Amino acid sequence: MGMNVNLTPQLEELVRAKVASGMYTSASEVVREALRLMDEQDRLRAAKLEQLRDDVREGIASGVSQPWSASKAKSEARARRARKAA
Repeated sequence: MGMNVNLTPQLEELVRAKVASGMYTSASEVVREALRLMDEQDRLRAAKLEQLRDDVREGIASGVSQPWSASKAKSEARARRARKAA
């Protein structure tokens, strides 16, 4: 399937530079690689979003939160350290 694409002068220069560097053999190859990378980023973004949604659901399912106290956290940590030292 053939397709014509209009690029900004900056993007056109980028494509030309990639081909000139020898990394790619044609402008089409540069565009295909760019689209593959875009697709990969989209899939990664979707996976991260799904993980975030899972984490939120897990947090909601864990129940009501408890108030946090710095002094209580410190005393519990000191007690754990004392048990390890003993």
